[in-house]
Amino acid sequence: MFNDRIEAKWIKSFAKVFELCGAASNDSVALVSETQSRELNIHLAELGLLSLETRPFFLKLPTPPQTAPVPVRSTGASQVLQNLTPVVNILRETPLIIDCTVEGLLHAPELPEILAGGARVLMISNEHPEALERCMPGPELKEKVKLAVEKIRDCRMMHVSSEAGTDLQINLSKTPATGNWGYTTRPGTVAHWPGGIVVSFPGKKTVNGKLVLDAGDINLTFKRYLEKPVQLDIQDDYVVSIDGEGTDAELFRRYFAAWGDREAYAVSHVGWGMNPGARYESLAMYDQRDTNGTELRTFAGNFLYSTGANEYAGRHSEGHFDLPLRGCTIRLDDEVVVKKGELQGELA
Repeated sequence: MFNDRIEAKWIKSFAKVFELCGAASNDSVALVSETQSRELNIHLAELGLLSLETRPFFLKLPTPPQTAPVPVRSTGASQVLQNLTPVVNILRETPLIIDCTVEGLLHAPELPEILAGGARVLMISNEHPEALERCMPGPELKEKVKLAVEKIRDCRMMHVSSEAGTDLQINLSKTPATGNWGYTTRPGTVAHWPGGIVVSFPGKKTVNGKLVLDAGDINLTFKRYLEKPVQLDIQDDYVVSIDGEGTDAELFRRYFAAWGDREAYAVSHVGWGMNPGARYESLAMYDQRDTNGTELRTFAGNFLYSTGANEYAGRHSEGHFDLPLRGCTIRLDDEVVVKKGELQGELA
């Protein structure tokens, strides 16, 4: 579909996001990648950094052997650093890290130690640069995401419903929440591009009800629009039954079961997308090798339900689903923040 060549417009896009992260002349910047990384994005990141007269250096590591029983996609939990002490020490001492690894360092086991050193990390999702160009972040998106984070942190109960049948009650009391707007300037923090999302990590035994993915909703682990509805019944955080016919339900059942891990069935995080530049239909426009699906997590008004690891609830698992749903109404206590898939009030 694409000629994977360097385009001047993409260098400018990368440089603009690096500027938003506070990159400036003579700054040391680490560009972290692996042998299976998207080379085009590595080159664009290098040229974008050099155009700002920063001092980038490369850390390129071998993509590690597979350890999972099934293919792993879009987890944000790269294993590429392999707890290599010299690498971690270098990154701890680097003010800005540009992450071009395949899965991303967002949930990497080494990230807390790296951030503790004061580094800030921009994870460039493994997308084609055309998608990154369309999903540029900016100050306006930042302010709206920050407002959404305040709302979700202040609420006690989230209720999610839809005409397709979703009916979820989520207790968010004392639950950590975070927002991502696509760049970061604060030491000890991480962001990902594309951004524009707010998520909360529910505690133990706080999520109950049913999640109904309608035809046209998305399973991002499989990079697939659903052809038929699938209902997930959830009790005390865990998917306890999967109802549906056809390929989509079968894929759910097989992938969940393949892990042999009960924690793979548990809730990881919940939230909603806020990026007006991200498009629901974009998944249909790219070959699978050209997209990682991050854009679909962030399109405005989607309800994002994710399964798998949730360190705040003491659960760890390599199994992970990201499931953006359309047409949902999200209520935080008495305030509707998303109505039938449309952002409301100050968030719109």
